[in-house]
Amino acid sequence: MKLIQILAAMTLALTAPVWAQAGKFPEKDKPIRIIVPFAAGGGVDSAARLLGEQLRKQLGVPVLVDNKAGASGTLGGQAVKTAAADGYTLLFSAATHVLAKQVLANAPYDPQTDFAPVARVGEAPLMLVVSPQQPENKLADVLAAVKRQPDKWLAAIPAAGAPSHLATLLLAKEAGIKFTYVPYKGTQPALIDVAGGQVNLLLDSMISVLPLAKSGRVKPIAISSRKRSALAPEVPTMQEAGMAGFHYVSWYGVWAPKGTPADRVAALHDAISTAVGTLGSNGAFASLGIEPVTDTTEQFKRYIANDVSQSTELLKSAGFKPE
Repeated sequence: MKLIQILAAMTLALTAPVWAQAGKFPEKDKPIRIIVPFAAGGGVDSAARLLGEQLRKQLGVPVLVDNKAGASGTLGGQAVKTAAADGYTLLFSAATHVLAKQVLANAPYDPQTDFAPVARVGEAPLMLVVSPQQPENKLADVLAAVKRQPDKWLAAIPAAGAPSHLATLLLAKEAGIKFTYVPYKGTQPALIDVAGGQVNLLLDSMISVLPLAKSGRVKPIAISSRKRSALAPEVPTMQEAGMAGFHYVSWYGVWAPKGTPADRVAALHDAISTAVGTLGSNGAFASLGIEPVTDTTEQFKRYIANDVSQSTELLKSAGFKPE
């Protein structure tokens, strides 16, 4: 027995330093920092905070959400790109992140090669709303009116390369119509001008436009997902309203710095997928109009490549030039 105990003690002594050196990930006293490249209070920020809180509960480690808005989302992206590739600094962003090279003349990075995709976590529909001063109440009537007088129909664009921009271009392309596009710096000023009648319509994140649609300050026409939303069940989908095959969603994802060890990316992916499952089942994501997604990391990479390819073609066909 003594020999066995001695051998066991020797084995423990030999392996302990190796374990201490390798450490556990994530360490209990080392916070995970999630950087959101947009201002606090928006849809992306709200989703990131739900995810961060759920990860904190699951992992038992501090999870901090840090807003770094500016430079069309690239200020926050750059902060993650240059962070230590140890899995403790993550980027939570929307589809806009992957199109930096397509919409900025001097993008500070290539989203596809300068980051390690971790997980796509959810997608959400966009809602088409029009000014309450417009007599049209149905999508078919809106499209017919645009065809008759394209110069008089002003479409608000909250940000170049954002899902709102791409979805509006896709709507025009598939409907065979032309809008006069009016650029804005964000959804809120665009939405205010739609409510006031300065511009005619806006196709943007449903959760962003829904409060004004519910209050009657703008008129909801249709949503861009394949099925109706529980937050606005009375609003038809584009397909139900006559645009057969039309489908476009905003989506959210998590990235780590390039070079983050594969085992840590895998650990983060698994933790995030579990958290997303919980946020889906307890209704937290539904309150933001988000459908949970639990793609594998490889599926996320392919999704990004396909999204960039399709969006690039759509921007080129519309004659868009990076600014």
